[in-house]
Amino acid sequence: MKFLLRIAGFGLLILGIYLVGQNIFFTTNVYPYWWRGISADISVLSLTLGVLMLVFFPRSMKNLGLIAVFVGIIAVFISSRAILSPTSLWQFFLSLICIASGYKMFTTGYLPF
Repeated sequence: MKFLLRIAGFGLLILGIYLVGQNIFFTTNVYPYWWRGISADISVLSLTLGVLMLVFFPRSMKNLGLIAVFVGIIAVFISSRAILSPTSLWQFFLSLICIASGYKMFTTGYLPF
């Protein structure tokens, strides 16, 4: 059973990498003022931190991961400029879940949830 979970974890890891690599372009964007891009940065960092906390932290710390994900979602609505060209934030979120869960399943052989 652990072998099948490791294979499924490897598949999730590859799927997550594919989803990220398919539509993401890393570019730099210079803003005339330092505070204009902060909300978009906070949304990406909060979602990333929240997913990693949900997958890798112990069960007692899962609430912090949910709070970080919630802060990231709120920051998206506040900024209305959080566009990862041409990837939507939700596809980025899904790919992070696939990568983190797949890695955890691949290395340990059990489900992270």
